[in-house]
Amino acid sequence: MNTATRGIFLGIFAILLISSSIPVDAQIESPKKQVKQGIALEEIQCKTGLELVIRNNGNPACVIENTAEKMKMLGIAFNPTPASKSENQIKSIPASSDSIVNFYITDHDLNLAHGGVEIIETDGLLEFTINGETIPGPETMIETGPNTGQFYVKLELPDTVNGKQISQDDIILVKYLDQSDSAGEQRVLVKSVKLSKTFAKVETAGGGSRIGHEFTLRIYEPDANRDSKEVDRISLNLFEFRGEGGIRTTLANPKFDANSAFLLETGPNSNTFEVKIKIPREVDGKPIHIGDKYEIRYIDRSTPSNTDEKIIFNGRIG
Repeated sequence: MNTATRGIFLGIFAILLISSSIPVDAQIESPKKQVKQGIALEEIQCKTGLELVIRNNGNPACVIENTAEKMKMLGIAFNPTPASKSENQIKSIPASSDSIVNFYITDHDLNLAHGGVEIIETDGLLEFTINGETIPGPETMIETGPNTGQFYVKLELPDTVNGKQISQDDIILVKYLDQSDSAGEQRVLVKSVKLSKTFAKVETAGGGSRIGHEFTLRIYEPDANRDSKEVDRISLNLFEFRGEGGIRTTLANPKFDANSAFLLETGPNSNTFEVKIKIPREVDGKPIHIGDKYEIRYIDRSTPSNTDEKIIFNGRIG
């Protein structure tokens, strides 16, 4: 092996050695950042050697085992049970302020009358908090059908908590005290839900800033997913384009050269809809210039808050 080859080999070996020394979990973000990314509290990951606890104020923390034990002994935090370690689970339907949150709890241990529908008192089983403040919940939960082992919980949200108005991005935490799971152990199951006025979200992919170049317009809109087995669609007439110089039109305008008259769902039950369009040079005789700002607006008329909410994508012509 000559000197040059040996040098290259040693350089590659050094890179591999350095890479292998980087901890596997080095990329795990802090609990706070994970929450901002939309990760549910109960699904937050901690670095090796740290344990996830949920403080009584609803905030997650990754702490060492001794600290976790002290916090639990003092009653200021608890461990959520990962879904992978329990056959029982909690599911929820997203919610907004001034509305109702629907929870579904699966626990076959509560299914005693296999031929009928169980009605279970929630006292000692369920706890509800908003930003760490306890709120009253329903007195009972009802099985969804004979022998299903799944129970429906209807939580009506208050307007205020301790005199403070509930607002968007507040977090509801439901804690289910599973008295005996499949392993015969007591566990705490949790589910966090962030309040929102609307769940629709508009974004673009593959461009969207250059005149005459095709790009994908995408919207996440669960309310438009009416058939879980078939592909749904949203009319382009529901999307308004606003540009400088008084431009007002919809994406159904042929100038956008859309590949479809609709945003088509990307697959059965995906909740995501797409269409390919182009930014034209002019609309209805009004020119579009490089550097112009534009908006694509969608009105979500089936929000959980029962209000019409404007979803706006802001762009600039490159």
